[in-house]
Amino acid sequence: MNYEEFLTNINITMEDFCREAFFENRENIRVKKESTVVKNLQKIFDAVFKISYEKGFQAMSMRDLSRETRMSMGALYAYFSSKEELLEIIQRQGRAIVNRSLQLYLEADTPPDVKLRNVIKTHLFLSEIGRPWFYFTFMEAKNLNPKELEEVLAMEAYTENILVDILEEGTSTGLFQKRDHSLTACMIKAMQQDWYLKRWKYSKRKISVDQYADFVLAFVEAFIKSKEIGSGGRK
Repeated sequence: MNYEEFLTNINITMEDFCREAFFENRENIRVKKESTVVKNLQKIFDAVFKISYEKGFQAMSMRDLSRETRMSMGALYAYFSSKEELLEIIQRQGRAIVNRSLQLYLEADTPPDVKLRNVIKTHLFLSEIGRPWFYFTFMEAKNLNPKELEEVLAMEAYTENILVDILEEGTSTGLFQKRDHSLTACMIKAMQQDWYLKRWKYSKRKISVDQYADFVLAFVEAFIKSKEIGSGGRK
């Protein structure tokens, strides 16, 4: 699976993201016309990502958001009651899309090595489609209320546990060597996050998401399949 094939299979756009956000929060959104809500939510989210990247979400004022979206303060409050609620909407909707996309490949009846490749690539390709959201989610998690932060941490643990389960399955079937799978999963997550947090490094080298995904997989597979590496990861 490469990035182009992934786009065909998943078919997620920012418009889809906004439409789902509308359906999930329609009881609290005072505007009821779907096309209007989707268009304006896209403007709001794009503005939040832009302003947050420049100065941070906490430093962003409603006037900043009004100026960037060219929507009045009253119009903005028709979509959310506070900055905190807006933050929660963005975070929650993004988590739902990641979870649903991963499940498509987890439910497939494939061997552990294929499943591992698909799960690693799915996360990287999703972060390529929605890099502003992934970057925003990582950087602004600290500003969530305790309940929402707990859900973010639970999602982080969930995605790591997916990797651990696949690695353990591969070990039990003889495809992978026995390693510290929990630590391996942490390292895989770190490499996935590096793609959207430090993109400038890879842009400078003209590395595409397919090249990066293939490199991460080669790196991981060399570790989990090699018999020459000890249990501590040292030759």
